[in-house]
Amino acid sequence: MPTAPPQSSPSQAIERENYLNKEYGAWSWLLTTDHKRIALLYLISITFFFFIGGFFALLIRLELLTPAGDLVQADTYNKLFTMHGMVMVFFFLIPSIPAVLGNFLVPMMIGAKDLAFPRINLLSWYLYIIGGVMMLHCMLTGGVDTGWTFYAPFSTNFTNTKIVEAGLAIFVAGFSSILTGLNFVVTIHRMRAPGLTWSRLPLFIWAHYATSIIQLLGTPVIAVTIVLVAAERALHLGIFDPRLGGDPLLFQHLFWFYSHPAVYIMILPSMGVITEIIACFSRKRIFGYSFVAFSSIAIAVFGFLVWAHHMFVAGISVYSALVFSFLSYAVAVPSAIKVFNWTATLYKGSIHYDAPMLYAFGFLGLFTMGGLTGLFLAALGIDVHVTDTYFVVAHFHYIMVGGALMGYLGGMHFWWPKISGRLYPEGWARLAALIVFIGFNLTFFPQFMLGYMGMPRRYYDYSHMPEFQVLNVLSTAGATVLGVGYLLPMVYFLWSMRYGKPAPDNPWNAAGLEWKTASPPPTFNFDEDPVVTWEAYNYEELDAAPHQQEVPVAR
Repeated sequence: MPTAPPQSSPSQAIERENYLNKEYGAWSWLLTTDHKRIALLYLISITFFFFIGGFFALLIRLELLTPAGDLVQADTYNKLFTMHGMVMVFFFLIPSIPAVLGNFLVPMMIGAKDLAFPRINLLSWYLYIIGGVMMLHCMLTGGVDTGWTFYAPFSTNFTNTKIVEAGLAIFVAGFSSILTGLNFVVTIHRMRAPGLTWSRLPLFIWAHYATSIIQLLGTPVIAVTIVLVAAERALHLGIFDPRLGGDPLLFQHLFWFYSHPAVYIMILPSMGVITEIIACFSRKRIFGYSFVAFSSIAIAVFGFLVWAHHMFVAGISVYSALVFSFLSYAVAVPSAIKVFNWTATLYKGSIHYDAPMLYAFGFLGLFTMGGLTGLFLAALGIDVHVTDTYFVVAHFHYIMVGGALMGYLGGMHFWWPKISGRLYPEGWARLAALIVFIGFNLTFFPQFMLGYMGMPRRYYDYSHMPEFQVLNVLSTAGATVLGVGYLLPMVYFLWSMRYGKPAPDNPWNAAGLEWKTASPPPTFNFDEDPVVTWEAYNYEELDAAPHQQEVPVAR
């Protein structure tokens, strides 16, 4: 069991002024420039959109419970999977860890009082909310039926749904992402504490630095692409329409040039979270620190070079397909380096099976499965057969839900005592982690088999192939279990805010500057400016330090 230095008494902890009780009232939150409060505003917002996207997913799974299309009509089903994808990708997965955990932790991890541009940080949240409201209006007034990818020429010529409005919603939310990335890059470069060199930075910071580079370089491309779609619909310019001299493949190139790096916007921060958790709960330095750090940058760079592996059956040349197939295998190398180094860190570690660590183990298994099946899709011969089947759906969800979301939940459990100043019930948290892992595999593993057997994705009626029903029933049952697993943390986190035990400043005896301030932190994070004189992940020193005593933690 990790230990920690003696803490102040619970009564002192409650009376101490912190970022939560310094000011009260709605305006003190809506006009705040405190990065920690803005992180909580994001937390509330993305949780709202997560449950909207989850509701659409539930309707999709209920429709597929039977072979006949007997719950919704075909056009409604098209809108369901489109809105599910758009909400989950652009309004939950992309902002989840950077906007919540990144906003809260990046300044504290580098010893800064706030982000470099606090007002721009607040503006980024308002842009997110404006985009979210536009998306809600779009959903309530007809929705979109193109799939979350907006493929032309269907999106530019042949559908009468709310393409332009949905595109503008994503356009506005994209500027929120750009401003957050800009803030992180400047903050990490210019505001590190004395002694906090690049080689001493937490790997969580390296991951967010790499993510911010992708946000800054990639997001403008999707913004321009959406503007071009709107221009073609309004002015009939012939950018993507072949009848007017346009090229529909140009849209796919532009879309995936952003949207494949966007996968790494979702997964890189999660990798940073997992690194912090594994180091803490195995009580060891990260094996190969520099390799893990530079693999984050390598993933960001390679992510811009592999977009056309989404287009192997779209009509690109065989030579292009060969090049992108090779590069797709290459991008797996830095990810494999991370998994190897995490595993080597666990080897002979003093492992503690607390809830954050259970999510980290879940991440390792599910992300590895998603990565390995990605190699199947990078192989030209196999890709031809499984493209646009449920094999792709399963692969994508193993990376995004099994990877990004497991990391997000692990991070929320790991830093919740710091965020709220309260401890959550550890038993319930472990149960939720187990339910999420089981429910996820029940939901998506059958979809690998469905795709291998040839079931196309985006079909609402498979009555001509009823042999797929058993696996679809299993998948829908798993989605129900998964939904319970996602609801539980929200319930006990809210419960802990009122009834949880006061948290010590460092309940896990973890390394890192964020654990050297109070729980919850004061408005400006540190009473005195910290000076770093130790190397990253100095768990041997922490565990060997004198004057330690057992403290009540979340167990």
